[in-house]
Amino acid sequence: MGYAVLAFDGEDEAAPARRMAARERHLEVITGWAADGRLALGVPLFGEGGRILGSLMVLEVPDRAGVEAYLAAEPFNDGSVWRRVTVHPFRIAPLPYRPLPQPGAPTPSARTHTVIVAMDGRDPEAPARRLAVREAHLARVRPMAADGTLAMGGAILDEAGERMIGSIAVTAHATDAAAREWMAGDPYVTGGVWREITLYGTRFAPLPYRPLPGAAG
Repeated sequence: MGYAVLAFDGEDEAAPARRMAARERHLEVITGWAADGRLALGVPLFGEGGRILGSLMVLEVPDRAGVEAYLAAEPFNDGSVWRRVTVHPFRIAPLPYRPLPQPGAPTPSARTHTVIVAMDGRDPEAPARRLAVREAHLARVRPMAADGTLAMGGAILDEAGERMIGSIAVTAHATDAAAREWMAGDPYVTGGVWREITLYGTRFAPLPYRPLPGAAG
């Protein structure tokens, strides 16, 4: 089990400039964390018009102490850039993912992917709905991981790290419309599992990522 950090910038006009001022120091920190395997993925979150709203950082650390160590080292978390941070226990689904962009690869100038944050229903039947279609969902996304449509996906867990209460997926869709069309056929949608879905645009910066769980080493 690891953790997903969803962090959101301020909404004032100076927020983009504050992010830009800290960006190089941020890249230095996450490069080190990616190289030693503690950062599985780190991407910006775009809103409408391409404005950066925040970041998704997926940490492969064993406990909250690892999360706190990251947040203490992260320049974006000094109060100048990130203004709201949420941390969720998270487990990456072991699938045959393609390699993430490595140093030397170009950084795209525009959105290439979509981050899907989908929370399950909160009613007593929600866990049973997920379990009923989980194998069908995994069977659908496994070949999509292999062909690059799904760059990374996994389950948001409750605070005890025991029960699945949602999902995060990063897909190769450059528009919300394309991502929604892809989601429409997923058993977690047709089976009524995902009830609150938020989409963000993103792109990858090349970092020395280690293979994701399930990917060929």
